[in-house]
Amino acid sequence: MKKSIYLVLAVSALVGCSANKQQTTADTKQLSSGVELQYVDKSVRPQDDFYRYVNGKWLKEYKMPEDKSRYGAFNALREKSEKDVKSIIDELAKNTYEKGSDEQKISDLYNSYMDTESIEKAGLDVLNDEFKKIDNIKNYDDLMSYMAYADMYTNAPMGLYVYIDLKDSNRHVTYVSQSGLGLPDRDFYFNKDDKFKNIREKYVELIHNMFDMAGFKNPADAAATVMDIETQLAGGHWTKVQNRDSEKAYNMKSYDEFKGLMPDLNMDAWMNGTTLENVQEVVVRQPDYLEKLNGIIKETSIEDWKTYFQWKLIDVAAQFLPKKFEEENFKFYGTVLKGTTKQKDRWKRGIETVNNSVGELVGKVYVKSYFPPVAKQRMDDLIENLRTAYGESIKDLDWMSEETKEKALEKLHKFDPKIGYPSQWKDYSNLSIGHSLINNMKAITEWGVNRNRSKLGQPIDRTEWGMNPQTVNAYYNPTKNEIVFPAGILQPPFFNMNADDAVNYGAIGAVIGHEMGHGFDDQGSKFDGDGNLKSWWTDDDRSKFEERTAMLIEQYNNFEVLDGTTHVNGELTQGENIGDLSGLTIAYKAFKNAYPEDVVIDGMSSDERFFFGWAQIWRGMYRDEELLNRISTDPHSPVEFRGNGPLRNFPPFHKMYGVKEGDGMYLPTEKQVKIW
Repeated sequence: MKKSIYLVLAVSALVGCSANKQQTTADTKQLSSGVELQYVDKSVRPQDDFYRYVNGKWLKEYKMPEDKSRYGAFNALREKSEKDVKSIIDELAKNTYEKGSDEQKISDLYNSYMDTESIEKAGLDVLNDEFKKIDNIKNYDDLMSYMAYADMYTNAPMGLYVYIDLKDSNRHVTYVSQSGLGLPDRDFYFNKDDKFKNIREKYVELIHNMFDMAGFKNPADAAATVMDIETQLAGGHWTKVQNRDSEKAYNMKSYDEFKGLMPDLNMDAWMNGTTLENVQEVVVRQPDYLEKLNGIIKETSIEDWKTYFQWKLIDVAAQFLPKKFEEENFKFYGTVLKGTTKQKDRWKRGIETVNNSVGELVGKVYVKSYFPPVAKQRMDDLIENLRTAYGESIKDLDWMSEETKEKALEKLHKFDPKIGYPSQWKDYSNLSIGHSLINNMKAITEWGVNRNRSKLGQPIDRTEWGMNPQTVNAYYNPTKNEIVFPAGILQPPFFNMNADDAVNYGAIGAVIGHEMGHGFDDQGSKFDGDGNLKSWWTDDDRSKFEERTAMLIEQYNNFEVLDGTTHVNGELTQGENIGDLSGLTIAYKAFKNAYPEDVVIDGMSSDERFFFGWAQIWRGMYRDEELLNRISTDPHSPVEFRGNGPLRNFPPFHKMYGVKEGDGMYLPTEKQVKIW
């Protein structure tokens, strides 16, 4: 993907850098600034709070939709993508297609979701066969076999999946990880704050009400049993911060060693239940959790485990069941956890279900209608400019040794950018879609799990994507050393084909730089250019890197939300914060390389438009419940700190706006973090 021209571009950029900067005025009839000046709040000084200066009017005037727990630039673009996909599905849903065709699968899945009459008529009977499987558990061998089966459909106490071996990126291996909770994270079970106590009480109420509606006896006892088991499981779970550590979470075990972690249980029965054969080794992400799980399972009665799995079945199916179950499900997961007071319209939930289930089938049609080839070419150019700038930055580092620089440049050179949509589409030919929603969801889940597990022993498919083309997001995958930008995000305000490049570099350029930055953040930097978890830093360089990241952690730990009652977790969010700072830094460098002359558009200099482009993409707001959830579980900082945090560490911003001591955006030079 354009790797062959990397060195040529690097030479071109180095020549361009030496040009003298001059200010000219552009022909505004031909170029748009891409800046959304209507949201500027002039009552806020950019030197005090640049995020609110750029987005303040919107933050004051915008009313959060009732069916949203957060809203902003990402969400607005997701709504557009949602409407685009709806137009595709609406057109398909009007017709009848040959059984097994892509069109039939899309239209019948969507129609089965919208067919509420059939859903109500079927009631809870659609789960009878699954309840019988639980009833048939007679002993602990049966339990282990069923636990493996349940892992296909819900979050059983331990989860199995096949993925690239972190230490040998040319093969797949089996992983086993902690699971089994209904609340978002272990800390939700133990945090003594009243907000978390309320969530626990409402969760028990949800379980009680669901069991009651399903006709189970003693729903209060059942709810207490489930909560007790989940609390025990949570006690053994690693924290979000612990799980971020790729090295500590990589524990290769022989199959016999794996079984030895749970010696009191029939692990052969569990493995046989996964349908995987001849498994020789397993990467255990949290070995001590499995040791604790061994005791929890044996010390809990079979009847209590049946109750637990009955709940897991109801919980995972609720959103596809009759209205009373769906509404009860939303009351907790939508209102209590996220603060939303109204469900999304059913058609929106139907679109979401189709996207989550057969997204690449829709994506094929989407890119033909909404992703012009010229956009891909422009992204190719941006990425190569960012890659060149990153290389220059690495070469200029004063804290990194030449030995580590050489390895860093090698990794950068091996980055594999993917833009718009995959070169090879997923094969859904063996997925059967009919007219029953719950049966469709079961078939889709089985298809996905079987597809994943069939990879064991097979070559790595480096064309496979982890997101659909219509998704508004981007990602870096360290095991493939790839940066991926779906078509969905390549639209304003992130990527504006009709604007000059200042705002594009500040927006999508920073997103590109952010994803590149993940290759060199606290975890991505542990992987080499071939995607292997392998140390390639000198000890001294790693120490200097961690000194810088520690300063960034401290900065973000001091950011307050929810009226000062809660702080950002700088350690949990450090990877994304490094990505944001790297993205801003490298995007600016690439922009100045490509456009050394200052061009005025809409009365704004090139640098002003660049910084506006940056701040615009973080525009957003949260409900308090959603923000509490995210602070506890999300590796991304809240949007206002993603907007302002990197700028406080960025000298060109301080220079552009004359930031001085006493200003809100001010950070003394010695406290500013520069990594790349």
